[in-house]
Amino acid sequence: MVAKTYTLGLLGIDAFLVEVEVDISTGLPSFATVGLPDSIVRESRDRIKAAIQNSGYPFPMDRVTVNLAPAHMKKEGSGFDLPIAAAILAATGLIDAGALQDALLVGELSLDGQVRGIVGTLPMAVEAQRQGRSAFYVPSENVQEAAIVQDLNVYGIQHLSQLVELLAGRLELEPQRFAAGRLLDAPDPDGPDLLDVKGQEHAKRALEVAAAGAHNLLLIGPPGSGKTMLSQRLPSILPPLSFDEALQTSKIYSVAGLLKGRPLVTRRPFRNPHHTISDAGLIGGGHIPRPGEVSLAHNGVLFLDEFPEFRRNILDLLRQPLEDGRVTIARANMTLTYPASFMLVAAMNPCPCGYAGDPNHACRCSEHHIHRYRSRISGPILDRIDLHVEVPAVRYEDLKGSSAGESSEAIRRRVVNARQRQLARLSTEKTFSNAAMTPKQIHRHCRLDEHGLHILEDAIRRLGFSARAYHRILKVSRTIADLEDSEDIRPHHVLEAIQYRSLDRDLF
Repeated sequence: MVAKTYTLGLLGIDAFLVEVEVDISTGLPSFATVGLPDSIVRESRDRIKAAIQNSGYPFPMDRVTVNLAPAHMKKEGSGFDLPIAAAILAATGLIDAGALQDALLVGELSLDGQVRGIVGTLPMAVEAQRQGRSAFYVPSENVQEAAIVQDLNVYGIQHLSQLVELLAGRLELEPQRFAAGRLLDAPDPDGPDLLDVKGQEHAKRALEVAAAGAHNLLLIGPPGSGKTMLSQRLPSILPPLSFDEALQTSKIYSVAGLLKGRPLVTRRPFRNPHHTISDAGLIGGGHIPRPGEVSLAHNGVLFLDEFPEFRRNILDLLRQPLEDGRVTIARANMTLTYPASFMLVAAMNPCPCGYAGDPNHACRCSEHHIHRYRSRISGPILDRIDLHVEVPAVRYEDLKGSSAGESSEAIRRRVVNARQRQLARLSTEKTFSNAAMTPKQIHRHCRLDEHGLHILEDAIRRLGFSARAYHRILKVSRTIADLEDSEDIRPHHVLEAIQYRSLDRDLF
């Protein structure tokens, strides 16, 4: 007898429909799984057999063949246990096959029939809603994650026998609903705040400009000057996540198994990988592909401390995500694409000892050592960083002072207003921030008056700015003008933008 159930597999952060066919025929007892299963799926036969028997149901002592269609798509993970077990029980007549035709099932089985949680439930729920299925049965520990998706009847299953009783009509279970709006609006009073930072007003202003235009940022200063502390507070001045952004970010965390009981990622991510990270850890991939740090920072901040200490080949892998906002991982039999639209914030010392240009400490590095230290960062990567900001050591007067400047909430209001101006100007061109403007858009939206052109021309001649620095100055000038609600880019906007090119000026 043949029975069918339906489940979902994962490809990157998206799900695809899988039809589970079970055929039970006479012959020597065997259990075969076909349809390009990975090793975890092939091993499921022992878990499924024990789960069915320990739940009080007979396992057929015949030839059992399981087919997972479409056969050309690789099936990975343990979420196929529950739908295969349900199809076997339907083939033996213990479950009404008609009750499974419009339902989707996912879940891992333990040997005693308990249903365990899996990764990737959220993208599966999104696909289930798109498929228009009447019911989506998931492990109970994943039910809040799946219930975020609207207009989908999600049922949390704790045990295989519970599913059998539910499908037989002998048990009633209400579908789960979860309102995500209140999560996104929830404040974080104990989170990092720029009020915690004493002094460094110039660096705080640079953070505001970077946040307002989604510009990449490089902080350069001696040890202990507050580079890491400033960077950790950047998410507190970024605009709140929209529901679509939160859903897309949460799909990445769901696939990576990092939601940890949360139904949704409600705040912009801040990822801080160590400089010893591998290429697969940063970009993604591996034997069983999973998102890397650049994807986990999607819609948030990727902070790279001790920037020159990262291997040069690792840093060069950032070119594609910084340019395209996504990562493509090619394998022999498939190609995966993970979203990776993030703000890059990097921090570095001015020299190997850290004290070049510091009036309070003598630098012990030779000119050759300083040049070799900075040359670890390739030109194409520096080309993609709009702001180079000096962060000097904090003065004692600032440390003992009681005033700490503006709060993150006050700065965030200006940032949100500037982002809204950019959306009104650029959204019809499918660009959503000043940092992402193309050369044509820069020419269209970053026009300077005669005085501003003279200032920029003089800076290029005197300070030796390159063509890449020219375009970045224009984009940053546009952002500074947006922060002041100015339609025109004025000379003082250009002057401030020029200050944010420290490495081009080679001041250290």
